[in-house]
Amino acid sequence: MTQRWWRESQKLCMADEAALLLDPLVERYLRELRIENGLAINTIESYRRDLAKFQRHLARHRFRMSDAVGSPLVVAFLGSLRTQPLAPASIARVLSALRGWFRFLVRERLVETSPLREVIASHRAVRLPKTLTMSEVTQLLDLPAGSMIEGRRDQAMLELMYASGLRVSELVGLAVSQIDLNAGYLRVLGKGAKERVVPMGQQARDLLAEYLAQVRPVLLNGRLSRALFVSRRAQALTRQACWKLLRLRARRAGITKAISPHMLRHSFATHLLEGGADLRAVQTMLGHSDIATTQIYTHVERSRLKQVHRRYFPR
Repeated sequence: MTQRWWRESQKLCMADEAALLLDPLVERYLRELRIENGLAINTIESYRRDLAKFQRHLARHRFRMSDAVGSPLVVAFLGSLRTQPLAPASIARVLSALRGWFRFLVRERLVETSPLREVIASHRAVRLPKTLTMSEVTQLLDLPAGSMIEGRRDQAMLELMYASGLRVSELVGLAVSQIDLNAGYLRVLGKGAKERVVPMGQQARDLLAEYLAQVRPVLLNGRLSRALFVSRRAQALTRQACWKLLRLRARRAGITKAISPHMLRHSFATHLLEGGADLRAVQTMLGHSDIATTQIYTHVERSRLKQVHRRYFPR
């Protein structure tokens, strides 16, 4: 009953949003975010929906988006979100959108101060990223390629993914021109069209060299492609294909836990920090704009230290 009520209320809200055009000033702000900050289109669209909800809330109280509003009105809006079946991360994103919006209004001298200065974000429970152990990574990556030529491609691809901490979208989007085997680096185009240079391990270099010389030409069969990792149809592999082959390979390696491409990225960061890597260096390799995002992996490291302490400390 609750789910049905929620779906119906969402339909009404969408109709309200369609009737209420987004303030032109908001559209200008979103354009600036897209052009100057290089935010991804999906992020911009999420902010657009969040600010449209806030605009509708203000309209009910006879305020415009550019008006100076008090903290109680903003708190009431944030409180209304908690009555909806939204994840804590979604509510945090709405708060982030509002913070940016009010900073914009202050910068444009449309309001003197942000009403959010008096609003303290509720503490969110830290969700630790799921990772593979070192032995599980070894099981996965050292698994024999098998008789199919695609197995050799998959071996090189997963080795590179772990060695460089790539997102699956970055991996399947790689072009041959982005790889420098001699220097042992690759250029990655990450979120927000931000480019970074990431090193790769010697094992990844060796497997990539073999793939480029012996495997990729067979898969292309005389056809041309810019993509680094291709199928027999000479097309770039999709994210879905990468998920599927990873799970099949994990099953063959005897790994029973649910696995995803992002777990290799999490494992890359966690294993580097466990080995003594500098947090800033890991931030650069992962392409995080904010070091707070990278710091989640220090929580993983500390949680494992606690487990070791509990297991071996005599008292």
